[in-house]
Amino acid sequence: MLSSVKYLYKIVNRNLRYPLRSQKYVCGMTNNPNDRRSIPVPHSRLSRLGRIGAMAIGVAGNMAANGVARWAKGQNPSVRDLMLTPSNIFRITQQLAQLRGAAMKVGQLISMDTGDFMPPELAQIMARLREDADSMPPSQLKQVLAKQWPVDWPQSFKSFDMRPIAAASIGQVHRAQLIDGRNLAIKVQYPGVAKSIDSDVGNIGVLIKLSGLLPERFELAPYLKEVRDQLHGETNYAAEADHLSRFYKLLSDVPHFVVPSIDEEWSTPSILAMEYVPGVSIEEVGGFSQKERDQVAKHLIVLTLQELFEFGVMQTDPNFANYRYQPDTGNIVLLDFGATREISPNIADQYRHLIRAGLINDDAAMAEIAQKIGFFNSEVSAAHRGQIVDMMRLVFKTIVADQRFEFSDQTVVKQLQTMGFSLVEDGFIPPPLPIEVLLLHRKIAGIFLLCAQLSASVDVADLLRPYVIVKSDSEHSKAIA
Repeated sequence: MLSSVKYLYKIVNRNLRYPLRSQKYVCGMTNNPNDRRSIPVPHSRLSRLGRIGAMAIGVAGNMAANGVARWAKGQNPSVRDLMLTPSNIFRITQQLAQLRGAAMKVGQLISMDTGDFMPPELAQIMARLREDADSMPPSQLKQVLAKQWPVDWPQSFKSFDMRPIAAASIGQVHRAQLIDGRNLAIKVQYPGVAKSIDSDVGNIGVLIKLSGLLPERFELAPYLKEVRDQLHGETNYAAEADHLSRFYKLLSDVPHFVVPSIDEEWSTPSILAMEYVPGVSIEEVGGFSQKERDQVAKHLIVLTLQELFEFGVMQTDPNFANYRYQPDTGNIVLLDFGATREISPNIADQYRHLIRAGLINDDAAMAEIAQKIGFFNSEVSAAHRGQIVDMMRLVFKTIVADQRFEFSDQTVVKQLQTMGFSLVEDGFIPPPLPIEVLLLHRKIAGIFLLCAQLSASVDVADLLRPYVIVKSDSEHSKAIA
C-alpha cells in the first residue's frame, strides 16, 4: 500500500513540475498516454511468434504448477481444468490483445458459428478479444505517419490528437483538423499487421487445437482459411474506401443515417482519412427515452434487412464502436466498412424463404431451407435436425407471439443456449458454414445485442413481413399477413 502511494506521488509531482512535457507536439498534436494504455505493436514475424511462444510457455508453466498443487491435495484435474484458470485466461487475452491483428480476430468466425455450443470459458476469451485493443504509443504512430505522408505533413494540419479516439484489431483512429478548417478522422493501420496475417492465423490455430476446448471432430481448418481471407480484405484500405463511398451513395437519400465522406488527399494504403462526424456513443442511447431507444433499434434492424434484401452488400462488423448517435438530429452515424461483404441473390432468397417459413410456423419448410443454407447436412441425425428446427421455431414463435419483441428479456437467449449445449452433449458437431452465412449471422447477432443493450421494444415481425414476398411461390407477390 505504501509503495502505491509513493508511486502516485511521483506521478503527480512529475506532472506538476513538467505539465507540458508529454502533452504538446508540433502542429498542435497532443498526447496523454494515461487515457489509454499504449503498447508497441510487434511487427516482425519473429517478434510476434516469440510473443505467442512466450504466452504458450507461461500457460504451460501455470498448468504444471496448478496441477502439482491439486494432485498434492489428492485431486485428479483434467487438462481443460488446468488450462482454464483465471490466471491463464487473463494471460491469453492480454497477450493476444497486445498482438492485435489476426491474433485478435482469429476466434471471431469460430464463435459466430459455435457461439451457442462453445464452452463458456472459451466464449469469455473470445469476448475479451472483441473489445478495444491497446493503442500504439505516439513514437510508433509518428513513424507510421512519416512513412505514409510527405515529410512536411505537419504544416498542413492545425491539430492532430495523438490519443486515439478508437483502437481495434487492425488499426486505430485519430481526430485531426487541417489548416483549411476541415475536421478529419484518420484511421492508421498497425505496422506489420497485413504481413503477419498468415503466420498469426496459423500459430493461433495451433494453440486453439492444443487447448482441447473445441468439440471433438470440429473442423477448424475452413474457419482459419476464412479468417485469413477476411483479414487480408480488411487490411486493404483502398477497398474499404470504396465500400465507404458505396454506402455513402446508398444512404445519401435515406433518413436517419449519416456516412462520412472520404478524403482522398490524405488516404494511403495504410491510412484512411475521412470526414469527422460528431456523435455520442450508441450505448448512451440506453439512457434516453423509451421512444428514442425503440426508434434507434428499429432503424438498425431495417438497415440490416435492406443490406440483405435490397442493397446486396452488408457491413458485417456490428461492433458497438462502429455506431454513433446524434441526439439533436436523431441520426445514426455509421463507421468502419472494412468488413463489408457482397450478399449473393441466392443467399438472400434462401433467408427470404426461411423467414417466411418461420413466420407461418412451417417446420418442414424451415428444415428444408436450413439444410440448403448449411445449418446441417444429410449426415446429421433426424433427432439433431429436429432440435435445430426447434431452436428456430422458438425464435420465430417469440417474434410473432407479441406485437413487440422485448430485447431486454433474456429468456429466449438462455433457452437457446441450453438447447445448444444439449446438442453438443448429444454429439452434434456444427458443419462448416459458408463465410457469407457466418458474417450475416455475426451482423444479426450483433444488432440483437445492441438492441438488448438499449432495452428496446420493437415489432420485429412487422419489419420482416415486407421482405418475405417469394416470387417463385404459388402466392406470387403476396406478403405474409
